Amino acid sequence: MLLIFTDLDGTLLNADDYRYDSALPVIQRLQAAQIPVIPVTSKTRAEVENLRSEIGLTDAFIVENGSAIFIPKKEDKLATAETQPREEYQLYLLGCSYAKSCQGLSQLSAQINQPLKGFANLSETEISQLTGLNPEQAKQAKQREFTEPFITPKNIAKNRIETTANQLGFKVVIGDRFSHLIGKNAGKGKAVKWLVQQYQRCYPETPIQTIGLGNSPNDLPMLKSVDIPIVIPGKNGPHPDLANLGWRVASTPGSGGWADEVESIIKQYNQ
Repeated sequence: MLLIFTDLDGTLLNADDYRYDSALPVIQRLQAAQIPVIPVTSKTRAEVENLRSEIGLTDAFIVENGSAIFIPKKEDKLATAETQPREEYQLYLLGCSYAKSCQGLSQLSAQINQPLKGFANLSETEISQLTGLNPEQAKQAKQREFTEPFITPKNIAKNRIETTANQLGFKVVIGDRFSHLIGKNAGKGKAVKWLVQQYQRCYPETPIQTIGLGNSPNDLPMLKSVDIPIVIPGKNGPHPDLANLGWRVASTPGSGGWADEVESIIKQYNQ
């Protein structure tokens, strides 16, 4: 059994225009073959739901940097005593509530004596301007349930932000433009491992092979948790933190590189 875990921005989605056209034919073949394609992203549930509807994904998905796993009805068998109903899903929660993450950001700001501007303090228009998202996408990006992104301060050492957040009972996923305050038990790697365990529980006699695709350091926990990690490069090559780990690197950025690598793996898998 093959499971494909994928980051979205800069991986399945092109970094510059958020398009996925090059990957669509491969995704359609994967869905026809009942090979799960599982987004693992910093995006919100609203954003992922919209994308799943557009491109025809039907499997479970991991949101807000590994804060929660949403299991759709068709995959109810993956649910456990630890999951809880959330609208049309079963939810496995690793992180904290959005209110708690916003409170945590205020505490972090006070501790480092630095104003930190989170999504709660940004309008949809400001988010559009900062991210390149269109107005509807910016609206979905603000529909947060578990984590608070904030503009990464340039004059504070990253390790000071991370250490202070840890002392407050949170974690920070540091990014170039935005960082994310997440619950201390959340994480892309943890979420991937839990979901693989549930698949193995449901299919105890079936060997499971996992693929992960990502493009940035915040994908490292996911990529380290799969059998076949694949790095999707940017226009100037792979991110330096992912470049020399001995992993496969796609020949082209974005959805085109994603499609080439997944197609190659499927051919090997079917031989």
